[in-house]
Amino acid sequence: MPIPVPLRTLLRAAPTVAPVPNRTVLSVSGSDATQFLNGLLAVTVQGKQCYGAFLHAQGRVIHDVFLYTYPSQTVPTYLIEYDASPSESQPLLNTLKRYVLRSKVRIRDATHEWDVWAAWGHDPSSSTTDNSSTHERREWQWARSGAVEPVWCRTAEWPWGTETGVIVDRRAPGMGRRMIVPKGEKPRESSTHDTLGHEAYLLHRILQGVPEGSIDIPPLHAFPIESNLDVMGGLDFRKGCYVGQELTVRTYHTGVVRKRILPVTLTSILSSALAPPTDHATPRPNLSIKPSVITPPSIDSDPESSSIRIPRLRGTSTLLSSVLTPSLGPGKAVGLALLRLDHLRRSVELFTDEASLETTPRQNDQRWKVEHWWPDWWPERPPEGEMEA
Repeated sequence: MPIPVPLRTLLRAAPTVAPVPNRTVLSVSGSDATQFLNGLLAVTVQGKQCYGAFLHAQGRVIHDVFLYTYPSQTVPTYLIEYDASPSESQPLLNTLKRYVLRSKVRIRDATHEWDVWAAWGHDPSSSTTDNSSTHERREWQWARSGAVEPVWCRTAEWPWGTETGVIVDRRAPGMGRRMIVPKGEKPRESSTHDTLGHEAYLLHRILQGVPEGSIDIPPLHAFPIESNLDVMGGLDFRKGCYVGQELTVRTYHTGVVRKRILPVTLTSILSSALAPPTDHATPRPNLSIKPSVITPPSIDSDPESSSIRIPRLRGTSTLLSSVLTPSLGPGKAVGLALLRLDHLRRSVELFTDEASLETTPRQNDQRWKVEHWWPDWWPERPPEGEMEA
């Protein structure tokens, strides 16, 4: 199902710019910088900026990253932007330094030098705004496993853009652009765009169905295809050797994708009549989501009926980022969730698990009904005969 009609009022078409908080920037420079990063990132590094990910040797995601090129008259220089929130993974700076060995590469933390911003929306007066991205038509390559990747080779220009410090965010149509600017400064778009807070960007990418950072893609836990890195252009299944390649490519060719990160609507369910109807807190990340089978009416009226089979559903899903949407009414929110695909059927309802709640006494009995939708841009799966083996 596409985005629900009431949620379309939350989509901002006006040109908007907002900061992206909690981002760390690393500088990687040296004559071997391109070769060094190409051996670690899950995409091909060609001296151009792009989106990708660093993977663990067992194929799990360490960090999803944006890679910027930085002009230098001496040696190739790149800036890596990522979410360095505390996690089970060691700092990316330390991870990269382990692989330097004899490579002519210098790696340093440059976070104190840069801020990260995002811009989106339709701006007819600007030639740099990605005005057609919302309605952009894309071509896709499907695998029988359920993995899918965008086909970039037929685009006339580099898909992620060539302007220094600006990446065309091709993770999803309508995402706009990603900008890295000197610390304390604002992008030039701030003079012509509405400047909003970071919550506006969070809402924007949730509505577009785009996961990002350590909450949505937990380091050392998330698998790249389940985290939509394939469909967002962050994986290259035809690239040569890189860390984590073996399991990723094996899943593409012989595995089965059983989970996906999808946008969801959240409706609060208060079992206590004493709880104020407007007293709602944003659902915390990592809440377990369990399925509940809707019992067919025929079984209620005839308990001995054996003609209708009730599916036995195993496993749980997980709630990730979310944001309250008071404009839609009290107890309403939108978010992203890692959902089991076999739970996405009309006969099944999804609810957060009460046992996983760790809230204040007033909210102890608060649950959330979870309803998913597929982003408008998500590719339609072709017949088996048209998919790559």
